[in-house]
Amino acid sequence: MLLYSFVNLLAALSAVSCTPLVLHESRSAAPSGFSSRGAAPDSELLTLKFALTPNNLSGLEAKLKSISTPGSSDFRQWLSKDEVKAFVQPSDDTVTAFNSWASANGVTPSVLSANGDWVSLTLNVAAANKLLGASFQTFMHRSLAQPITRTLSISLPSELVGHVEVIHPSTSFSTASEPQPRRRDLENRLIKRDSSSPSESSSLECDGLSVSMTPPCLQKLYGIPSTPATQRNNTLLIPGYWGINPNWTDLSSFLEDFRPDIPSDTHYDFIQIGNNTVELDPLDFMFLQQEANADIEYAASLATGVPVQFLSVGASSDELDGLVDGMLDTTIYLQGLDNPPSVVSTSFAPTEADFEESIARKLCNSYLALGARGISMLFCSGDGGVRGGHDDPTKCSNNDFLMVFPASCPWVTAVGATQGIQPEVATNLTGGGFSGLFPRPWYQEEAAENFLKTVPADFPGKFNRSGRAFPDVSAQGGNLLLMFNGTLGPTAGTSLSTPIFAAQIALINDRLVAAGKPVLGFLNPWIYANTDAFTDITEGHNSGFLCPKTSVAFDATKGWDPLTGVGSPVFDKLLTAAFEARN
Repeated sequence: MLLYSFVNLLAALSAVSCTPLVLHESRSAAPSGFSSRGAAPDSELLTLKFALTPNNLSGLEAKLKSISTPGSSDFRQWLSKDEVKAFVQPSDDTVTAFNSWASANGVTPSVLSANGDWVSLTLNVAAANKLLGASFQTFMHRSLAQPITRTLSISLPSELVGHVEVIHPSTSFSTASEPQPRRRDLENRLIKRDSSSPSESSSLECDGLSVSMTPPCLQKLYGIPSTPATQRNNTLLIPGYWGINPNWTDLSSFLEDFRPDIPSDTHYDFIQIGNNTVELDPLDFMFLQQEANADIEYAASLATGVPVQFLSVGASSDELDGLVDGMLDTTIYLQGLDNPPSVVSTSFAPTEADFEESIARKLCNSYLALGARGISMLFCSGDGGVRGGHDDPTKCSNNDFLMVFPASCPWVTAVGATQGIQPEVATNLTGGGFSGLFPRPWYQEEAAENFLKTVPADFPGKFNRSGRAFPDVSAQGGNLLLMFNGTLGPTAGTSLSTPIFAAQIALINDRLVAAGKPVLGFLNPWIYANTDAFTDITEGHNSGFLCPKTSVAFDATKGWDPLTGVGSPVFDKLLTAAFEARN
C-alpha cells in the first residue's frame, strides 16, 4: 500500500481537474442488513482497483468459439499467455488516458496483472470523493466484525469513459462471507473414526438412494479408473479463500480408508497468495475448513496420480469482499502462469446479486481468457435449488428465482448434484436455472429451448428465459462421506460434485497429453456435442436443501434440464469422445 504525506494529500486534492464527471455505477440504497455510520473520515486511505478496458475482447470471444467447437479447423489449438494478452491488454490509448489522469491528480497507479488490465490507486477518502464524484460512508452488517467503507454511487471523469470497466470496491456490498447453514446441519451427524479397525463405511454397499457415497462407489458408478496418471505437467488446481487450507492428516486418513492402493502420504502442492488479515468466526472457519477438506479428499482420491494443487487465497481486504477479491486474485494469478493447470475446480457459489454487475462481467470475461488458454474452469451450481447459493425457510414462498455466479457465466462449466444409484436422481439442493446477467450462448441454444418447451405456460416461477442456462453437467452430491478433524461423516452439496467431475476431466487430460494431444480446455461446446457420453437424469425437483418439495422449482426431464445439465459422466464414453474429436 502506498503511503502519502500530508503535503502530498493536499497536493492531490488541489490538483483535481475540472473535467466533467459521468456516473459509472450507483445503487439507491445499501442492501438490507447494512446500516450507515456516517461519512468515512477524510484521512482514511482507500486502495481502489480499476479494471481497464481490453483492446479486443470480441476478437478473443470469436477465437474461443472457434477453438472450442468440434469440427472447427483450429479445434483445441489453445492460446499461449502472450497470445491471450494480445487480446485482453488495454490499448495504448487506454493506458495513456488513465496514467495521464492519475498523474495530473497526484496519484501513481500500481499494475496488478500480467495482462495490464488491473491497476490500483491508493488515496484518501477526501481525494476519492472529489476525483470520482463519490460519497464514501462507513457501513456495518451483522456478519462483519468491523465496519467497511463504501459509496452508493461513483463516477468517472469524462476522459476515462470507455477506458475503465470496474472500480472496486466502491458500490459493492457482497454478503457472500456469511455463514453457510448446510454444513452446520450436517455437522451433527458426523461420527468419530476408529483408527484401530477398518472404517464402517469401507464395507458400505454402493446401491440405493440413501447410500453414503465413497470414492470406490464413485469409481464403480462412473467407471473411473484406478490406473495412476503419468503426466506430471497436467495439474488440477483447487482454490480456497480467506487463507484456508485443507488438513493433511484428514487426507491421509481418507485415503487409508477408501483408496488403500494410493500411498497415504500422497500430498498436494500448497500455494498461497495474498495476506490473510481477516479473523473469521470459528463456525465460519470450520465450514471453510470442511469445504477445503472435501475438495482435496475427492480430487486426490479420484484423480489417481494427477498432481493436485491447492491455491489458498488470502483475504487481504475487509471480510465482506473476501470472496469477490479472492476470485479476482485467482484470475490474476492464473493469467500470469506460463504453464497453468489444465483444470480448476471451485466450490463456491454466491448469488448473482452478491456481485456488482460490472465485477461479475469482468470476472466472466477473465474466465473467457482462461478458457482460451486451455483451462477447464469448473464451478459448483449452488446448494439452494432455484433460490441462490443456499436457501432458507424465508425464501421458500418467493418465486423470483435466484441464480448463482460464477456458475451462470457462459465461459465456465457448471456442475450440479445427483444422489442415489439405480436410479441416480437430481438432489433437491442442486442449483440451476437461467442467468439474469448473461445471455444464452450458442452451444446450448437447442438444449435449453427443448427444456423450456416442457415448462407449463402457467408456471409460477419467475426467471429469465433467454439467460445462460446452467448447470452443464452433474455428479454425485447428495450424501458423501467426509473426513474432518479425524471424524468421518456425511455431507452434501454441489461443492462435492465439482471436484468429482473435475477429477475425471483431469484423468482424461492425462491420457490426451500422454498421446501428444491438447487438453480438453473450455469444455462446454464439446459437452453439448457429446451428450451420449452422459447418463441422462430424469427425476428430481430442485426446491432447495431446506425448502419443502412443494416449493415452486424446476423438474428434471429427458435431455438437458436446470438440475443436472446433460447428466452425469460415463468415463469411458467421455474418454472415447475426447480422442475421437477432430477438427
